[in-house]
Amino acid sequence: MKKNNSIIDIFDTAKNVKEKDPAAKNIFEVLLLYQGIHALILYRISHFFYKMDLFFIARLISNISKLFTGIEIHPGAIIGKRLFIDHGSGTVIGETAKIGNDCTIYHQVTLGGTGNEKDFKRHPTIGNNVIIGAGAKVLGNITIGNNVKIGANAIVTKSVEKNSTVINCNQIVRQNIPTGS
Repeated sequence: MKKNNSIIDIFDTAKNVKEKDPAAKNIFEVLLLYQGIHALILYRISHFFYKMDLFFIARLISNISKLFTGIEIHPGAIIGKRLFIDHGSGTVIGETAKIGNDCTIYHQVTLGGTGNEKDFKRHPTIGNNVIIGAGAKVLGNITIGNNVKIGANAIVTKSVEKNSTVINCNQIVRQNIPTGS
């Protein structure tokens, strides 16, 4: 039987937030006062029910989370470890979105679809160590590679190679050269 590590994952996420956010004083403050953590806890619960095909309960929990946090995460989304949703208000993560490990998402980010598609993946796949700036819109069944930085208010509708920086509308300004790896 697979061991459930949800509590450990949330604690690791809180430690990650503490390391990344200079305003965070300690892990307990992060656990008690950061709406991004609260949204992730409720997402994990709603995702559990979603995987059991209890869609109404999953969506109910998701909507309660949205009311309290201002962050909308569809219970069908797949989210990796240590996601940091900074501030978070107005953030939307769609049903078929996939987010890798160690990502940072700022407020008013949308990981959404481009229309009324129903029978295929319609939301983006985000790699590991991706930073998505405030107000950015990442739309459609596209892939954002590892170590990508997406600038504030950017609109991304095309896949982006790893180690790149994106600004404006699909404008890649440079490929980051990773250090030490």
